[in-house]
Amino acid sequence: MPEQDDNQREFDLRWADRAEHKEPSARARMLAARWKHNPPGPVPFRPDPDHRSSGRRSRSSLISTAIVLGSVAAVILLLGYINFRAPY
Repeated sequence: MPEQDDNQREFDLRWADRAEHKEPSARARMLAARWKHNPPGPVPFRPDPDHRSSGRRSRSSLISTAIVLGSVAAVILLLGYINFRAPY
């Protein structure tokens, strides 16, 4: 009997996929209703260059990079030390 239910379910999914009209999601309906009265403004593909510092990396970016690279180096050294100490 479960085999027949699976076949029926597969048929229902194929029937639903072939439907000519598909109802939009709840979020799509909500946004359409909101934008009907208050359409969104244009959004540029790239941000304005004013948001960046003038060609120099910020201090926090350099600190983050140093922390990540330092952590990777520490893990590599620790694994090498463990491998060196392991008896063969």
